[in-house]
Amino acid sequence: MNRYSKAIGMTGGVLAVAGLIAYSLVPDTLWLVTLCEGLALILLIAFFVIHFESLKAFSARRSTRLGFNNALLVVLLVGILVIVNFLATRHSTRWDFSETQHFTLAPQTYKVIRGLSRDVKVTVFSPQRSQGYNTYHDLLEGYRHESDKIKVEFVDPERRPGVARQYGITRADTAVLESGPQTTRVTAPSEAELTGALIRVSKDGKKRLLFLEGHGERGLESAEREGFALVKEALTKQGYDVSSVSLLKEAAVPEDTSVLVMGGPRRPVTTEEKDRILRYVGAGGHLLVLIDPDSQAGLDDLLHRWGVVLGPGVLVDLQDRVAQGDLTALLIRTFTEHEITQDFTFAVLFPVSRHVTFNEQAGKDWDFVPLARTSPRSWAETNLKGRVVSFSAKEDVQGPLPLAAALTPKKPVEEGKRRAAIVVVGNSSFASNAYVNFPGNTDFLLHALGWLAEERELISITPKEPAFRPFIPNPAQERTLLYVQVLVLPLLTFVWGLRIWRRRRRL
Repeated sequence: MNRYSKAIGMTGGVLAVAGLIAYSLVPDTLWLVTLCEGLALILLIAFFVIHFESLKAFSARRSTRLGFNNALLVVLLVGILVIVNFLATRHSTRWDFSETQHFTLAPQTYKVIRGLSRDVKVTVFSPQRSQGYNTYHDLLEGYRHESDKIKVEFVDPERRPGVARQYGITRADTAVLESGPQTTRVTAPSEAELTGALIRVSKDGKKRLLFLEGHGERGLESAEREGFALVKEALTKQGYDVSSVSLLKEAAVPEDTSVLVMGGPRRPVTTEEKDRILRYVGAGGHLLVLIDPDSQAGLDDLLHRWGVVLGPGVLVDLQDRVAQGDLTALLIRTFTEHEITQDFTFAVLFPVSRHVTFNEQAGKDWDFVPLARTSPRSWAETNLKGRVVSFSAKEDVQGPLPLAAALTPKKPVEEGKRRAAIVVVGNSSFASNAYVNFPGNTDFLLHALGWLAEERELISITPKEPAFRPFIPNPAQERTLLYVQVLVLPLLTFVWGLRIWRRRRRL
């Protein structure tokens, strides 16, 4: 038996190594791995039984004990390192010490990532030497760190042109996102683009937003300053299906409409259209009304059905406005507690607005919540062209005044039915191409639409690229800065210098 013991031991060791190699190469063939490891265990046990006496005598030597102790210390050290590495992998923490928090994702992005219900594969086609590769890598590392449902693969289209042709890639720095039946692609390495793509591919259906047309509304496809092209682009990135509708052609608002938007109508809306809108809201529809002071749409009777009253004149504010700007360029900073405005800290620019009030008797079945208000030093100017802008107690309406409000019915909704919701804003230009990129304007619009569309995960600060955010003071802050910089600081410097001069002169 001793003659074959060496062969038994060597065969056992070879089978053990072969089992590990088989598991790494073909992990699906568990039967082969189990067979190799099982035979290896039997042969190694037999080898140690045969040489038990020799091993006993070998272990009694002093050199053996010292070597065993050293080997045990090495094993313990390796074990500690393995355990620490395992815990660090499972419970890792990241700190972002960059000046602009470049590696920190936006709160909305965290919500979207943690809410993923299925795997998302992200394939980035970008050469390693390009700047887009580094940007994608930094962003997706943060995404992948937050969820194991996100799988990322980087493909160099120059080295693997076949894969690029398979995906139809025609330009570098393109990312393709796949999840279930949905596929979309991103052509700009930015957090806003990636988060919007994640929202789109993680849902089989899309919320449909319809913008009313036919009454001089702002064009959904118009790239002019007055158009809504940037709004459509932003909503599409958020995963919405955005299009226009004419109730002059349609007999009713389409049933699959999540939100109907009246984006600054200027010409009269017909009685038939108002009836269709009224029926839509009555059936649990969601409506967003953006109405300007100079509008001739004639929506007063329709809004009065819900208790909403459009105030006369144009809002003027001596405090919350753009510094050195027109008195009607409102920079609203006061918001009411509501789902739309929760954690909202950005100022919103509303140029040339009107206020919105509530008639409790007409709207007794509705809850009216003002969303944004002017400051106490504001009023509704009813005769802007007739005299120098100043408050007149006889003609004007003293502030603070609400210029945006949300309405919901007081009566509980029956099970299985939608709950109606309305948001009225006394301004539409804040969402136009000219102003929508102002800090806060996009957020306010997306918050309102997210609440109306019952997309709760979208009611948060939208992803933003690290960028310089200018401080925009109101007139009072501007005067304070002027006094401090021009008078106070030079005066303090002069006084301090005079004191030092007198002290040195006495020496």
